[in-house]
Amino acid sequence: MNFSFSDVKQPEEGTRKKSKVREWIEAALFAVVAATLIRTFIFEAFVIPSASMEKTLLINDFIFVSKISYGPRIPITPLAWPFTHHTLPFTRNTKPFSTAVQWPYTRLPGFSSIQHNDVVVFNYPCGDTVLKTITGDDEDYYTNMRSLGAEYVHKNYPPPVIRPVDKRENWIKRCIAVPGDTLQIIDGIVYINHAPTASPEHFEARYYVTMPDKKELSDSMRDVLGTDHIQRATRDSGMFIYNLTTANIDTLKAMGATVQRYVYDAFADSRVFPFDTKHYDWNEDCFGPLYIPRKGTTVTLDTLTLPFYSRIIDTYEHNTLRVVNGKIYINNQETNTYTFKMDYYWMMGDNRRESMDSRFWGYVPEDHIVGKAWIIWMSIHHNRIRWGRLFSAIK
Repeated sequence: MNFSFSDVKQPEEGTRKKSKVREWIEAALFAVVAATLIRTFIFEAFVIPSASMEKTLLINDFIFVSKISYGPRIPITPLAWPFTHHTLPFTRNTKPFSTAVQWPYTRLPGFSSIQHNDVVVFNYPCGDTVLKTITGDDEDYYTNMRSLGAEYVHKNYPPPVIRPVDKRENWIKRCIAVPGDTLQIIDGIVYINHAPTASPEHFEARYYVTMPDKKELSDSMRDVLGTDHIQRATRDSGMFIYNLTTANIDTLKAMGATVQRYVYDAFADSRVFPFDTKHYDWNEDCFGPLYIPRKGTTVTLDTLTLPFYSRIIDTYEHNTLRVVNGKIYINNQETNTYTFKMDYYWMMGDNRRESMDSRFWGYVPEDHIVGKAWIIWMSIHHNRIRWGRLFSAIK
């Protein structure tokens, strides 16, 4: 076979070779699109900011969250800058998204539904309305309204910021109850459908500890246990209060210590859901029973049950709700029943005494679910890597 340079196809007249700048721009655009699709539909990286999930997850654990486990959620607010959430980086209150286009809640099929004890990332349910401090930090609008009063809030804060579902703050907790369950907490022990639940492997709670010498734990012993001194139980007593895991308790008992579960004994705590101390004298350790709503289930409404479901009816499921002379009106129709349009979940932190969770703000709607916490890919403490935590599964 004969071959000559004349056989090579030459570029057509008038065409130009791409410049290096254009090649770099096209490569960058492709990378942004690919990364956005992965972040939206497959997995996303998060960092743990607080101690509410200790010792399962520690502050500065960097995790991957699987969005295909429960099915990826189609963006509700699609017009947004890539890789941003509710606030543009390096600004106090600049929105990187537009609400000009709002898509209805849709979730693609996933590998499973949310199960008991799954560690789940979700949008904070009460994050639809937030207050901004002068430093740009978020404050909970509803908590401030209950504790400080509407007059004080409106006088001392700028107008609240309204956020769509998928732009609310991301939180991570463990799913304790799923749709259709009945939940109750008795002396700090969670009961689901009237049966006590097993604690997670690294569950942490608060305990009274009395050592044989009646002294508090030394700094070195606290480091070994990975716990902090909370306080002396009573003045001049040898009893101290610590956050402990099950393994910590076994270690202390082997040293001759007396260990007793700390139970919050103040009743009618106005901070806890459903914020009706007149009818429900509940606190974070003595709570319920209450029903976890399931899609399609119909419940009876009256002045006693409405506090549990009012936010579901008017905020999460977008109805108009009014109560006039003891009568309940939904979408201007008098009624004494309601049928749920979505499933709901109950989330709690593994560090029960340090966790702001469903006990304080109620149910998590299914359209707020982001994904399942999957793996720890990096962990840092005091600028050092926690090597033992790298690439460990979250369970």
